[in-house]
Amino acid sequence: MPRARSHLRAALFLAAVSLRGAVPRVAGRRALSVRPAPQEPGMEYQEAVRTLNTLQTNANYLEQAKRQRGDPQTQLEAMKLYLAQSGLQVEDLDQLNIIHVTGTKGKGSTCAFTERILRSYGLKTGFFSSPHLVQVRERIRINGQPISPELFTKHFWRLYHRLEETKDSNSCVSMPGYFRFLTLLAFHVFLQEKVDLAVVEVGIGGAYDCTNIVRKPVVCGVSSLGIDHTSLLGDTMEKIAWQKGGIFKRGVPAFTVPQADGPLAVLKERAEQIACPLYLCPPLEALEEGGPPLALGLEGEHQRSNAALALQLARCWLQQKDHQGIGELKASRPSPLCQLPLAPVFQPTSPMRLGLQGTEWLGRSQILRRGPLTWYLDGAHTSSSVQACVRWFRQALHRLERPSRGPEVCVLLFNSTGDRDAATLLKLLQPCQFDYAVFCPNLAEVSSTDNADQQNFMVTLDQVLLRCLEHQRHWSRLHEGQSGPDVWSAPRLEPAGLAPCPLHAHSTSSLVFSCISHALQWISQGRDPVFQTPSPAQGLLAHPVADSGARVLREAAAIHVLVTGSLHLVGGVLKLLEPSLSV
Repeated sequence: MPRARSHLRAALFLAAVSLRGAVPRVAGRRALSVRPAPQEPGMEYQEAVRTLNTLQTNANYLEQAKRQRGDPQTQLEAMKLYLAQSGLQVEDLDQLNIIHVTGTKGKGSTCAFTERILRSYGLKTGFFSSPHLVQVRERIRINGQPISPELFTKHFWRLYHRLEETKDSNSCVSMPGYFRFLTLLAFHVFLQEKVDLAVVEVGIGGAYDCTNIVRKPVVCGVSSLGIDHTSLLGDTMEKIAWQKGGIFKRGVPAFTVPQADGPLAVLKERAEQIACPLYLCPPLEALEEGGPPLALGLEGEHQRSNAALALQLARCWLQQKDHQGIGELKASRPSPLCQLPLAPVFQPTSPMRLGLQGTEWLGRSQILRRGPLTWYLDGAHTSSSVQACVRWFRQALHRLERPSRGPEVCVLLFNSTGDRDAATLLKLLQPCQFDYAVFCPNLAEVSSTDNADQQNFMVTLDQVLLRCLEHQRHWSRLHEGQSGPDVWSAPRLEPAGLAPCPLHAHSTSSLVFSCISHALQWISQGRDPVFQTPSPAQGLLAHPVADSGARVLREAAAIHVLVTGSLHLVGGVLKLLEPSLSV
């Protein structure tokens, strides 16, 4: 344990030393950003978000809840009670004309495609998704745009006070948790704003997710399945498929993309038990046949599967609402997997094409070009999604116009959270042949007390830093025996807390920082025209390996940075690289 503690203190030192010599200290096991920022005029939105954050479960209670998890069906019933306390009944949600989407990989992109297609038909859309990248109001959108701070604040306090007034004093839980509250808030906003339809992304799982109180969606969708959230959903694809199929409703059509045989059989069985007609989406190539290719607003070959599912969901919704212009049917073919009937093969309409092409979904296969730096942002966090991310990144590098002369540097910025297998994800990233691997927690700054949107009470500071050091060790083991430049040796804090000395040497180039801002400072070396900080990056550490890496980055003709492993990490990076998103 003393060695782990010295590693932890060393990690803090890596990113905490500025030109002023300030070194934040780890004070036991404390929660992140628990001190409220001072109240100032015009901070009503931030105050609402801080109050929302009090509904996050603190880290110690979360561990206890995992050990004492109750019946998930009871948790879903509790959501219905919260809905009633908020002034709504389950029947009220029927008028939202909901499209309900679950999956492991691509459900958010599928929702974004679906919403944009239907908006192209002139419909007023609502869209509920998670997580947010920069501001929490991104989770609730009207016509593709996050609701305004004013609208969020108004509806937040109205719902919060209503729940406070009607809470059961005998209940051990007086208020809904963070995600439950946001789900309730989204339903209230969509009803008040009188949307024509709402696209709702499942949070985790399906059967017992709090969004599953919806009893009569118009249509349901299942994107690609994979292994994720195993402590909650199960450790096999079949168990996870059972959870995802829990959103199916009697008589409500549902669509899925091609899956492995086992999970597909489970989805089919679930649909039959519930009496839900389930269809298999044909590939996008089948819809393109005989017409021009479909242009997608989101990059990556894996997005074609999401787009194919979105087209089926949008067309089914339009058909059930007797909307004109839903696409002429083509000759049908038998399902290639012979387990499910094939969904209609049709000619995409002009609004469908415009919707697909105009889809924007930040942090997924996103590229930002800034002078010599190119940032590749993808929140992949499962094995299958990281594999897709690697293919997209390598293809993007191949297509990129190369500098006429001078060296190029490839950098990985990575973090992984929860019960995900970081060692497996890092191994999948090896083919990219990075020159440097940089690890940091999902904290935009060392302290996020001035921005409530970035607060997280679910983990402690010790936990996230120790996990980053574990990622570094995984990376080093993967590269043992390979030749290359020395890794950034983790320094040890002397009693004065200022003088670093090498703790040990690694065989690969890996670095650990205690926040995203300091990691970006080192990577960009002041060469990003938008991300500029008062202190030069080379002031972060007085260390020979740090200096040599900084020189390489300053002299490189091009720097390619892949940010992946966590959507929260991508969100923190976007907050710093795109300041307009915080306005």
